Amino acid sequence: MELPYHTKRATMLQCLVAGGVAGTAVDTALYPLDTIKTRLQSRAGFRASGGFSGIYSGLLSAVIGSAPSAAAFFVAYEYLKRTLTGRLSSDRYAPLAHMLAASGGEISACVVRVPTEVIKQRMQTRQYRTTFAAVRSIAATDGMLGFYRGYHSTVVREIPFTCIQFSLYEGLKQVWGERRGRPVEPWEAALCGSLSGGIAAAVTTPLDVVKTRIMLSSRTPAGGNQTYYSGVVGTIRRIAAEEGVRALFSGVGPRTVWISLGGAVFLGVYEKAKKTLVDYHIAT
Repeated sequence: MELPYHTKRATMLQCLVAGGVAGTAVDTALYPLDTIKTRLQSRAGFRASGGFSGIYSGLLSAVIGSAPSAAAFFVAYEYLKRTLTGRLSSDRYAPLAHMLAASGGEISACVVRVPTEVIKQRMQTRQYRTTFAAVRSIAATDGMLGFYRGYHSTVVREIPFTCIQFSLYEGLKQVWGERRGRPVEPWEAALCGSLSGGIAAAVTTPLDVVKTRIMLSSRTPAGGNQTYYSGVVGTIRRIAAEEGVRALFSGVGPRTVWISLGGAVFLGVYEKAKKTLVDYHIAT
């Protein structure tokens, strides 16, 4: 059944607010794990990149980008999921709809996320001390395109990650809901998000290492002699040849823990915020 226009508008607003709240909550609470993961994946090594000191470096950039990128993801995801599931007549195509919707959501979110990610990761590895210095240096050395360094590798990482995570997430919610005979509660969705996120994180770690290496490198590097990387396939081959296949799984532990906890917080807060907004909308 086609939703009335005002209902669609309210739903999109709910996704926008809920996604923004969820994204900010995760990025702030679990930031130290992200910093440790990034330093483990750096070509310079964990200690040379800062070790356990300054684990909140780059937090401002992450906070600035978290709410709009998460909101962009969920608006696109919910819209595409609703549209695709409505057009696909059979329930057996539901996982495909969820994967396509998640992919579309990530492509949208990366437009906002990548510039802040570039700044954040370079600050995490001590290339820059302040956000302003990072912005000024990147703009001066690489121009505006420098802020989108690693965009393609981020999309290449995020599409398989979200396809795995959200197909598992929606499937787990469906099975849990059917067994309970009711829609899942936010805390139950959080558990589903934790499990699906952890599995997706572990499987896609090599693509995350590639993304990190590309984002950290520059033709005219600051704060140290960073090795230049370009291209997803070329970077994979180079890391495997120079450091061994094991290096492609650098940071898999912190990444899996971070995204498992993040999946619980992110999707739990999202479902709770959305439920609260829906209840408020119905009441008013």
